[in-house]
Amino acid sequence: MSTAATRPTDQDHLWSVDEHLEDILATVRPLEPIELQLLDAQGCVLVEDVTVPVSLPPFDNSSMDGYAVRVADVAGASEEFPAVLDVVGDVAAGQAEPLQVGPGQAARIMTGAPLPPGAETVVPVEWTDGGLGEGPVTGMRARSLAPEGAEGQVHVHRPAEARAHVRAEGSDVRAGDRALDAGTVLGPPQIALLAAIGRGTVRVRPRPRVVVMSTGSELVQPDESLGTGQIYDSNSFALTAAARDAGAIAYRVGAVADDAETLRSTIEDQLVRADLVVTTGGVSVGAYDVVKEALSSVGDEDEPGSGVDFRKLAMQPGKPQGFGTIGPDHTPLLALPGNPVSSYVSFELFVRPAIRTLMGLDDVHRPRTRATLTADKALTSPKGRRQFLRGVCADGSVAPVGGAGSHLVAALAQANALIVVPEDVESVEPGTEVEVVQLG
Repeated sequence: MSTAATRPTDQDHLWSVDEHLEDILATVRPLEPIELQLLDAQGCVLVEDVTVPVSLPPFDNSSMDGYAVRVADVAGASEEFPAVLDVVGDVAAGQAEPLQVGPGQAARIMTGAPLPPGAETVVPVEWTDGGLGEGPVTGMRARSLAPEGAEGQVHVHRPAEARAHVRAEGSDVRAGDRALDAGTVLGPPQIALLAAIGRGTVRVRPRPRVVVMSTGSELVQPDESLGTGQIYDSNSFALTAAARDAGAIAYRVGAVADDAETLRSTIEDQLVRADLVVTTGGVSVGAYDVVKEALSSVGDEDEPGSGVDFRKLAMQPGKPQGFGTIGPDHTPLLALPGNPVSSYVSFELFVRPAIRTLMGLDDVHRPRTRATLTADKALTSPKGRRQFLRGVCADGSVAPVGGAGSHLVAALAQANALIVVPEDVESVEPGTEVEVVQLG
């Protein structure tokens, strides 16, 4: 259920950024854990510690292609006076029955193959004549081309210390060790580790399914021709990409015309595949702001405790916002403004933390830092509003890019940070240290 009822409902009440975010995070709950196959779990968050059932490596094995020998048999070996050993056969990776290496013997061994009984060290093939009776070689010939290499004699030209070029059993992790902690996001290295210890499935919180839709009869799909008064729909693309970047499985719905019934039915149709719904546009005070018209009373009668609350925030850009829950499962819905910069900034501040909360992450926010403002003149900010300006941050300094207009998409594409100007600050001089939200 939304906690919006605990907030002032006066239409003139100006919510702070923190109040709005607190309301969202108090409502959104992590998704229930499920068991997934490893590749399906990529990007998901572990809900349990994973303990190593078998040591890695599970046995002593060779880190080189060469010969498994006894240390005493190669002591003092040199090119002038090589140690001459009898080759008793090959030891290959995956071989079930390893050979026994006795005094004066050597087994040709491949990288990853288990160190055979009796052997104490591995001599790289480059330190030998490869069984050819000549000088040092650079590698082994393929067994299919020269099967005789697994027998006869080998001349070893250098000594080797005990357990040289041997990967010890458990040198990576030992049975009983903790491989991964609960709360770990599963990327390729973590999935590799799980596979290496024999885990085919893992218990995780699934990636949230986020449905993104923009509203406006003026919106046209890219690649189509623009008519009079029409613009291309960029918001739904930007927010779908941003949702995926945050870790969600995101679905983009084509732009919905300014018709309340159409919008309402479209949202209802999408609930079957949504853990979170994000709309953009139609939340201000215009006569065609259909998101407010369509959703202001949704669920009030059919679903007690659900519904979307539309409010004004003390921020720039992004003053008009909507939040609540809809449908039989009380699916969270965030309604963002339609101006491109307003919608993107709103996503970063409110939607991204909601997605990360659904994933079960502890840290749901973008990292923040302090940087020195570099600008040609002082930055101005409206009194009582927390302003978020696009900026380029590097080497401890940040410079604004583009103006304050909420329609400037080109400037947004250059930015890697948001410059935060607090509510009680109306002017920021160059050289001042400011708070910065890092976007990259």
